[in-house]
This record gives sequence, C-alpha cells and structure tokens, in this order.
Amino acid sequence: MNQSPSTPFLDELADRFDRSIGNLRDSLRNFIQHGTRPDQEWRASGAFTYPELRIHYRGDPAKSKTGRAWGRLGEAGTYAISVTQPALFRDYLAEQLDFLLSNYDIQVEIGQSRQEIPFAYVLGEGVDVADVMVSDLVRSFPAPDLAHIGDEVADGVWIPSDGAHHPLALFDALRTDFSLARLRHYTGTSPEHFQRFILFTNYQRYVDHFIRWGVGQVQDPDSRFTALAGAGGMMVTSEYGDAEAAVADSTFKRFQMPAYHLVAEGGTGITLVNIGVGPANAKTITDHLAVLRPEAWMMIGHCGGLRGSQKIGDYVLAHAYLRDDHILDAVLPAAVPIPPIAEVQQALQQAALMISGEDEEALKERLRTGTVVTTDDRNWELRYSSSALLFNQSRAVAIDMESATIAAQGYRFRVPYGTLLCISDKPLHGEIKLPGQANRFYERAIEEHVKIAILACDLMRQNSRRLHSRKLRAFNEPAFR
Repeated sequence: MNQSPSTPFLDELADRFDRSIGNLRDSLRNFIQHGTRPDQEWRASGAFTYPELRIHYRGDPAKSKTGRAWGRLGEAGTYAISVTQPALFRDYLAEQLDFLLSNYDIQVEIGQSRQEIPFAYVLGEGVDVADVMVSDLVRSFPAPDLAHIGDEVADGVWIPSDGAHHPLALFDALRTDFSLARLRHYTGTSPEHFQRFILFTNYQRYVDHFIRWGVGQVQDPDSRFTALAGAGGMMVTSEYGDAEAAVADSTFKRFQMPAYHLVAEGGTGITLVNIGVGPANAKTITDHLAVLRPEAWMMIGHCGGLRGSQKIGDYVLAHAYLRDDHILDAVLPAAVPIPPIAEVQQALQQAALMISGEDEEALKERLRTGTVVTTDDRNWELRYSSSALLFNQSRAVAIDMESATIAAQGYRFRVPYGTLLCISDKPLHGEIKLPGQANRFYERAIEEHVKIAILACDLMRQNSRRLHSRKLRAFNEPAFR
C-alpha cells in the first residue's frame, strides 16, 4: 500500500503522544498506589507534554494556484500546533499536511510542545482515582488551566509573543481535549463516532425518524452505512436491527444533548444531535464540535412562520439571519454579516426537489427562502409591539431559537452551515399548534424533512472539495482548515 507524504510524520506524532500518555498514566498509578510523586526534572524534560507539529517555510511561492479556500502559507516563518489524539484526527491531519507538502517547499518537524497533558484526560485504562483527593493530584500532575484554553486564534485576537510560532490550526491540543471531554458529557457518545456531516434538531421526533431510517440502512447490504451509534452506548449493526427497540431506548434521557451517528467509512456518515431549545445549547455544542473539523453542519427543526401566505408544514430555507439571540455579541458583533454558503443552499434545494418529487414551481408554493430571526426569548410573543417592528424591518419570514446561533458559530469556526426549517405554527396570525393538528403535521412533515437533510448531506459529500468557502476565511488564516 502506497504511503502518503505525511505518513512518517503522523506515525511519529502518534508515537510521541502514546509515550506521553503512557508516562502520565504510569506516574498516576505510582502516586495512587505508593504515594510516589513524579520526578520534577523528568517532568520538565517533557515527559507529559503533547507532541507538536511544526512547519518551517522560507517564503517561496506556492508551486501552483489552487481553488481551495484553505492550505495557504502567508509569510515566511515557523508554523506550529500541539496535537492530541493523533489517531482520531489522522485523516484530517493527512489531508492538510499532504496538501501543503505537495504545494510548498517546506520542512516538517515533529517535536514536543510545552503544553502538558492534564491528568483528567487520561483517567480510565487502569487508572482509578476514587480514593485520592483531586487536590493532591493537582499539586503533582498537570491540570486544566483555563488561562491557556481559548479561541483567540479563531476569533482573530491572538497576539504573538516574542519568538512565538505562527498558529498552524484554529485549535491546539489543550482546547481540543477540553472539547472532546465535553462532547462525551453532553451527548453521551464517544468523539470517535462523530461523523463529518452534522445535523442539529430541536425535537425528539426528528431523532425517532432518523433512528428508524438509520436502522434500515444498517440492515441493507447495499448501504454504505455500517452502524448506528447512539447516546448511552447504543450500537446498532446488521446483526441487531430492531428499529422500534432503538427508538424506545430511554438511556438518551440521561444526557443534555444526545447524539446519534450513522457511521460510514472515513467518517463520511451523518451525525444528528438533539440540542433541545435555545441559543445557549446551540452555542455550547458547536463550541465543542468545532474541534472535530466537520465538513458541514445544518439546523433542521421547527419554526414559527411570520407571513400570512405560509402554511403549517411549509419549509423555510434560510438565506439570511437576524441575530436577536445576543449570545455571541462579545466575540462576533451583530454587525458582522453571516453569508449563506452556496454549496449548502444548493444541496438543500436540490434535495428538497428530489425527495418531494415536485418540480421547482410546485415546490416554491411550500418552500420559501428568506431571513430567519433567532431569539433568546421563548415568549417573544409577549412583547409583540417591538417584535413586529423588528420583523417588518428585517423582512423576516420565520423565527426560531437556534438557527442564527448555529450559522454564526459555523462562520466563526469556518464550518459550512445551513438551515432548513419547517413551520409548526404562525403566532402572528393566530395559528397555533392544536393537539390533533400537531400530530398530523408531525407524521406527515418530519419524515420528509429528515430525508431531505440526509440527502443534502450526501450531495455535499459528493462535492466536498468545493464545500469550504472562501467566505469563511480571513486574510490571516491558519493553513489548516
């Protein structure tokens, strides 16, 4: 089998990471069992540190022009990033590094960073701290230091210190490990199961339809999907295909934002996360998913229709967002426009045509493009006068509590984003969800909605090379996407 140019460097990253993890675990066991503290000189030599990937660039021009929105080196110097879990990120690292090696005259070096691996991230694997005070561990072993964990590079506020290298990626090892741990906590699933295309929903019935469809795919010998992994350890393979049992599984209730992963080779499957209601959840989960560098993420869920011509069950394809949620104002001012990503918009539009079986003119009757308002106030109807003025000024066609937050986070973290919502009520026009009407709407609309989103992911997968838009890149971007 032919090796890629990056293979020896990635192998060395893995070896160095495994060595540091082994050192840390062995030292923890010695301390727990015998009270032996690690030798400080040995620790200072880098025994517990993350490996670091460095690129030395003399400033020679690129060998060829490229249509890619990433993979560019702006100025001569050394670029570096600490790396965690190199096995988990191997495909991503290989893609990024192979492209730079093919297009620039660079020297690649693997060394040890100055960042130590916090002991909390290596517990398990025979390391039991049940009878040890955490304060004792903190005095002798590296612990998470929030002063060194942040999004300064992504937010464009990173200031280099004397002798500092240029950042090679948006997230270093400390920031990545912090988020990997949070993903386990919030979603009830392992980071290894997350796929490169991610769907968000705000309603459990979307999850039920996704699970039923996914189980059918796993059972189909001609399907490219190999398993369906879910919150709380659910794992459906071709040997276990009880869709209703999977839907009825209640272990997801232990987790705030349970996730379900339709697994395919190379991580090219689809993940669905039930983020619940509200922009706080939307920001929380995307803060952490961003470190996985997904190909795209999209919101599918319910919204309130704001136009009299709309009907319950109609779709809204967002092409603009009014951020009335305010949750990102401190890091991404509301004045910053959030542009639509053409490849995502086209995939959703094409998928809607294919799943509905309608022609474009017929589909226009029930799929409207326009501005979606995202609010942080679930009872916005109670301040109708100010809301109505805002809706009129923005020409908004729908309102929800998550979509603009997810889109803004995609913009902020350079992850292509999109939104396809389904109108479940029209509060401004006196049309609210009634129990019987709601059930009929759910059964008719949600299955189609989920299938449109799944097909859109597949269309983007087939066109992934063009997916990462220049709209998401600043003028001084790190080389890794």
